[in-house]
Amino acid sequence: MYNILCVTNRLLCKDNFLKRIEKIADCRPSGIMLREKDLTEADYEELAKEVIKICKNRKVLCVLHGFAGVASRLKCPALHLPLDTLRTLPKNVTNKFSVLGASCHSLNDASEAESLGCTYITAGHIFDTDCKRGLPGRGTEFLKEICDKISIPVYAIGGITPENISMVKASGAAGAFVMSSVMTAEDVGEYLGRFYSKRQ
Repeated sequence: MYNILCVTNRLLCKDNFLKRIEKIADCRPSGIMLREKDLTEADYEELAKEVIKICKNRKVLCVLHGFAGVASRLKCPALHLPLDTLRTLPKNVTNKFSVLGASCHSLNDASEAESLGCTYITAGHIFDTDCKRGLPGRGTEFLKEICDKISIPVYAIGGITPENISMVKASGAAGAFVMSSVMTAEDVGEYLGRFYSKRQ
């Protein structure tokens, strides 16, 4: 089954954030990445405890973002990092994680992330998105080039919708991360269901 993962941004969420995480987890996506870049490490850790609990209860992979120390302390096996952060971490830290990803914006980035031990990467942003307003998406040819050259799974990110998910799949990506719409959709189940109906 094609992989759809959700990225959080509580600043976009107009209802109770943890309730929304529950609704998302109830839909059984391939994973939920807790990406709350404005939080301090201490505040992020407290939030991560709750999100990990929600995901564990529903058997959904929880991917922590940015804070290797938090992921290690909470015994979370999955961590996603900016490539700049990944470069600074020794192998004895990154080797603790069975799932390790990095954000990549070029083929050189992707090759470096693979050499640093990543088990997957995200490539983006693929389509125009409000999160990167004014910056055009890199497009599916960019995504295909990375998928063709990299041996680890590549996940598309940026402007992914049910309407363009078939283009992502055709490019060779292992799946995609979605954020803005899943944080704002009135009916999370209906919205994610549209991905599931389109991705086959």
